Amino acid sequence: MDVLTAVRSLGKREFAAKDMNAKIKDLSRLHPNNHHVREKIRQQLQVLRDKGFVEFLERGNYRLR
Repeated sequence: MDVLTAVRSLGKREFAAKDMNAKIKDLSRLHPNNHHVREKIRQQLQVLRDKGFVEFLERGNYRLR
């Protein structure tokens, strides 16, 4: 849910995976033992897509539902 919170904090409905780069430091602080935060963000975006929280538009672009 941390990634969903980070997506919502972007303040826009449509966003790119690269927009999440701005949230890497915040998420790294929340999960200091995770040394692959960028990869985890990508994975969690897929999970959020599969659960219907975000919609995949095209490569690297999403829409918050």
